[in-house]
Amino acid sequence: MSEPFLIGEAMVGGYGAANILNGCTIAVEKGEIAVIVGPNGAGKSTAMKAVFGMLRLRGGHVRLDGQDISALSPQDRVARGMAFVPQTHNIFASMSVEENLEMGAFLRRDDIRPTLEMVYHLFPILRDKRHQPAGELSGGQRQQVAVGRALMTQPKVLMLDEPTAGVSPIVMDELFDRIIEIARTGISILMVEQNARQALMIADRGYVLVQGANRFTGTGAELMADPDVRRTFLGG
Repeated sequence: MSEPFLIGEAMVGGYGAANILNGCTIAVEKGEIAVIVGPNGAGKSTAMKAVFGMLRLRGGHVRLDGQDISALSPQDRVARGMAFVPQTHNIFASMSVEENLEMGAFLRRDDIRPTLEMVYHLFPILRDKRHQPAGELSGGQRQQVAVGRALMTQPKVLMLDEPTAGVSPIVMDELFDRIIEIARTGISILMVEQNARQALMIADRGYVLVQGANRFTGTGAELMADPDVRRTFLGG
């Protein structure tokens, strides 16, 4: 079998002397949505940071499109086609929406206007508010700016850490709809989500982490149907 497009395999690592990741493996194929769920403190965000190079691994490796990128910095991973949207502090509040989006294209030397137009098509409210300071937007709109800015890098992999944290159920559904649209363009989506049930409904594959290790792995539908997953992690 061919290797997944992106894989963090048997990852071990943490902060200080303690390991938070204890051999977990996370993978996503091209154009797939992969979701990491689990209880608080399970290592979900740490796994994302390890895949993106923000945490140096003590064991395991990360490979993108067959190439070992374990030693690369986050900046070098961006140049290879990875984009990461952190849960907080993910916009420049005093800059306009459009300036935020343009900042996402800082590595590019080509015409960014078609990508900008694609972002505005995906998130029409950003076009309406493009001259407004991003810090004045609602929480859901700020998340759209953060995702849009990541898309300006023309990523092959888009990594989202809690994209729906603190937004209303209606906004959450809208964001998930846009995430599905993005994946349909061939971009791989890897995300951590507290709203596990809703996230697994759109996931091609899901990973349930407990104490930094894989507890359950399967398609979103398989995990939704698993009585142990439902009882322990989805509220029955």
